[in-house]
Amino acid sequence: MKPEPVFEAPWHAQVFALTVHLNEAGHFEWGAWAERFGATLKQHGVARELNGGEDYFAAWLETLEGFLAEIGMAAPAEVGVLRDAWEAAYLSTPHGAPVKLADA
Repeated sequence: MKPEPVFEAPWHAQVFALTVHLNEAGHFEWGAWAERFGATLKQHGVARELNGGEDYFAAWLETLEGFLAEIGMAAPAEVGVLRDAWEAAYLSTPHGAPVKLADA
């Protein structure tokens, strides 16, 4: 029997791995990350219980983006421009083809 994947979607694994890498590279302490992530989860879970999948990792990404802005690693405006570029790229990419940014 094939084991179920740990992550529901590839981007969940990627944002998790990026966060771990940034921590291991010394950009922030894990305790500081966990405190911020816990606050985001609490805020998101006020109205309902989170399912541990898409909503959990949306909160994870929100926390990471906010934390990186706070420590000066990623300005919110730059993150927004990059997010929009990736969205345009994946929406215009044929199914199964690799997604590439136009300016990359």
